Amino acid sequence: MTQFASRAAVAATIAFALGAASVAAGEAQAQQARTLKAVKDRGSLVCGVSEGLAGFSVKDDKGRWTGFDVDFCRALAAAIFDDPDKVRFVPLDADKRFAALEAGEIDVLSRNSTWTLAREAQLGLVFPATTYYDGQGFMLRNSVGAQSPLDFKDVKVCVREGTTNLRNAADYFAANDVKATLVPIADARGVVKAYEEGRCEVITSDVSQLHAERAGLKTPADHVILPDVISKEPLGPAVRQGDDRWALIVKWVHFAMLNAEEAGVTAQTLDRAKTSEKPEIRRLVGNDGDLGGALGLTKDWVVRIVRHVGTYGDVFERNVGVKTPLGIPRGLNHLWSAGGIQYAPPLQ
Repeated sequence: MTQFASRAAVAATIAFALGAASVAAGEAQAQQARTLKAVKDRGSLVCGVSEGLAGFSVKDDKGRWTGFDVDFCRALAAAIFDDPDKVRFVPLDADKRFAALEAGEIDVLSRNSTWTLAREAQLGLVFPATTYYDGQGFMLRNSVGAQSPLDFKDVKVCVREGTTNLRNAADYFAANDVKATLVPIADARGVVKAYEEGRCEVITSDVSQLHAERAGLKTPADHVILPDVISKEPLGPAVRQGDDRWALIVKWVHFAMLNAEEAGVTAQTLDRAKTSEKPEIRRLVGNDGDLGGALGLTKDWVVRIVRHVGTYGDVFERNVGVKTPLGIPRGLNHLWSAGGIQYAPPLQ
């Protein structure tokens, strides 16, 4: 073989390899965008939520789903369809939530679920973002008289099976020699019922859930949520592994709502924002660049979210904030610029 022929053969081999790699990359990209395509083809998003948790996901008297977790799914639908109502909500028990996601019965799980290593590594899930920073606490009747879980003496503590709360409480009691007995209950409603019936003096769960449960008791003022927090509970939406494009969309919908709040872009100020000359505002409303297109969305995807659902702060205060029956202070869920740890990368 001549030197020329040898070089030609090498060039042909490289060209073939590059072509094959390009085809493979295209196929991989199409494969990774399959959830978004399925959602668009169906004409609606399928979102897994709780079976009923005040402030987070619950049906109102007209059969409409409302709540913090519900609004996240509405924001996704707004970004994709410019219509927050193009969502079908699927209520899921804690034991069935991840299996339903793995099986493809839902597109996204938005159900006060804690982000853990085991859930990602063993269940094949991805938690794209933390939408609510929480921690595990304790609720008890005022008559118990404890100021801290370290004061518990021979009390029974009801806890939901199949959650991180059971292990956290067991570890905490063992490490601190707390004289308490854990009473595992099969479902969340059963936990509250057992507490109301006096089968346990204390409930332990995520503090956000304790606020929701207390609001539903006959006389909320007779019950106190202790200030002690014994765990980190980063709550957020979950998706299946293997679809990077979909995980990016879920992640950046949350970040977009944070960035909009930080920039002061609300439903009331959208018209003014659209005429702004500030680079960060122009990118946010889609006047500069095409960041939405990179996600498979439109240029005005953030505008759609803010117009139909609001900023992160709007969603928090509307559903669980201090002026709601739950009365939860924003705390860690304030923006980083206001003393919290909610922090979004820039839209650029």
